[in-house]
Amino acid sequence: MREIQFREALREAMTEEMRRDEKVFLMGEEVAEYNGAYKVTQGMLDEFGPDRVIDTPIAELGFTGIGIGAAMNGLRPIVEFMTFNFSLVAIDQIINGAAKMMSMSGGQYSVPAVFRGPTGNAGMLSSQHSQNFENWYANTPGLKVVVSSNPYNAKGLLKSAIRDNDPVVFMESELMYGDKGEVPESEYLLPIGVAEVVKEGSDVTLVSFGKMMKVAHEAADIMQKEGKSVEVIDLLSVRPIDYKTIVDSVKKTNRLVVVEEAWPIGSIASELAYHVQKYAFDYLDAPVHKINSLDVPLPYAPTLIEAALPNADKTVEAIKSVLYI
Repeated sequence: MREIQFREALREAMTEEMRRDEKVFLMGEEVAEYNGAYKVTQGMLDEFGPDRVIDTPIAELGFTGIGIGAAMNGLRPIVEFMTFNFSLVAIDQIINGAAKMMSMSGGQYSVPAVFRGPTGNAGMLSSQHSQNFENWYANTPGLKVVVSSNPYNAKGLLKSAIRDNDPVVFMESELMYGDKGEVPESEYLLPIGVAEVVKEGSDVTLVSFGKMMKVAHEAADIMQKEGKSVEVIDLLSVRPIDYKTIVDSVKKTNRLVVVEEAWPIGSIASELAYHVQKYAFDYLDAPVHKINSLDVPLPYAPTLIEAALPNADKTVEAIKSVLYI
């Protein structure tokens, strides 16, 4: 099977869906003439023209509202944010518009729109450009929130998101756009809301999503060398959450560790900890342990970034704590 970059997988997903359905179009800052800030949309203007690959002003509130209006009128926009930090300018449109429209209209209007772009730390971008918002959007009824972790699931999930009749927030990472992975040449779609057990184990369940899956894999490999079997689960979407896969795993391993880049309060990890203690309490042999970023604005200095973010060493320490070793 061929290997392609994460950015190429996203581009293929959008290109294939735009070829399949003329109602699909792309809009955002620098997506057309500049070929995308991260070259995700390279060449798409040449194929589809300026009516379907649209450079917008630096005005997230405005072009997000235009995208939502277009979706309500039968089109299927893909709205790209250069970073989800900038989506805060448009968060009212997404939460009070896109997410609520189906309910407020009594089912008369749907908003089949995808809001996509990078989330989280991307290295020395300091406090205002390094935040995670997947847990914020996951708190909103009416939205689906996807956080892909490799080129394969990025393509399959983005194609599903574009075809979905609900608004989907699709999170990526600047640090992963150059990552390579195996992606089939034939068409495939992945269901939204289904987690993946990417590594089976028996001693402890380790759950993560997005680029933190790299941390999870590294920690699991370290523990394997020490003779411990870690079951690794990739959530893939944080709304809806596949609780059953997590609970079933914990019933087998009796322990749970969650790794998440977001701040600790109101995190996806907190939600999983609550759910597992409610539905698998009698199976737990240790308290649920979660690793989040420190509860501070992310600094600029590389040494302080390393101290603030989850990493393999912190994850291994958490796994050992629930194993009492």
